[in-house]
Amino acid sequence: MTDAPLVLGIETSCDETGVALVRGRTLLADAVASSVDEQARFGGVVPEVASRAHLESFDATLDRALDEAGVSLADVDAVAVTSGPGLVGALLVGVSAAEALSVALDRPLYGVNHLAAHVAVDRLVHGDIPEPAIALLVSGGHTSLLRVNDVTLDVSPLGATLDDAAGEAFDKVARLLGLPFPGGPHIDRVARGGDPASIDFPRGLTTARDDDEHRLDFSFSGLKTAVSRWIRSAQDDGRHVPVADVAAAFQEAVADVLVTKALRACADSGIGTLVVGGGVAANSRLRTMLEDRAAHLDVRIPPPSLCTDNGAMVAALGAALVERGRAPSSPGIGADSSMPVGEIIATPARGGLHRGAAGIVEG
Repeated sequence: MTDAPLVLGIETSCDETGVALVRGRTLLADAVASSVDEQARFGGVVPEVASRAHLESFDATLDRALDEAGVSLADVDAVAVTSGPGLVGALLVGVSAAEALSVALDRPLYGVNHLAAHVAVDRLVHGDIPEPAIALLVSGGHTSLLRVNDVTLDVSPLGATLDDAAGEAFDKVARLLGLPFPGGPHIDRVARGGDPASIDFPRGLTTARDDDEHRLDFSFSGLKTAVSRWIRSAQDDGRHVPVADVAAAFQEAVADVLVTKALRACADSGIGTLVVGGGVAANSRLRTMLEDRAAHLDVRIPPPSLCTDNGAMVAALGAALVERGRAPSSPGIGADSSMPVGEIIATPARGGLHRGAAGIVEG
């Protein structure tokens, strides 16, 4: 699609500053600057640190993306930016930059939903997403099952976490095991040397009595507590804590729940396509389990570099919106820290920049 519009995507919802350029379904550049090393000193994401890091790195990240794509700002046909959900201060950095670029270049602006963007990025790898599809989004802030009838217009929640997100549980368990932040990659690495069957950790909301009210919902707080109690019990008894075994057993429990619920959503709806996204989708055990247990489905998982937060996912959704003729956002969209997943495109903010009133806009 060499004649397709060139879309600039900007992502600053948490601790990654992402800027990318997409033409149609082709990713031309994906530049990311992360503040994870700064956040690691605090054992988690500090919103003020993240916001300042975005401010400091945005210009250089934008320049890198333009250089990598071999284009200039004048070549850009539309600007897309994450409007929510996320950390409000971090979001405002990206939204402010995108609005300024939109005005300066006289190009349409699309304030988009972060969760829908995690689904849309799959277009860059596997082509058009079959409609409808089921999406499993797993990250540090979100664990959700979605029905995607149209990623530019109609995305509805089927289930979500009632407490900790899966990625948040990885971070907390990593801290219990003395592993660095962020916990996901370190638990994944250490677990390869452990026995996942060595400890039988609980699978939240998977019993028969959970079927009626929480059939497609998640809960990882109890699992995290069970890991904490197991470690404390071992220490109180003077036993060595087998870090690799604990990591492997914990990871197995998380992956088992995620796959079980995702397969259940596909079976209940009769939908044969499962799109998986979010940072935890980079986990090797989750990927392997999906290969083993979901072979009867069309399972679409982007490479790990496109699972974590990045500008490519925002540009991909922006390109899809342009392609389908959806109307752009109006000026003053603001940042909506709790933007519902069903609201794909942001509309102007009401009552200031800190929370935009989001809504679906159809062209």
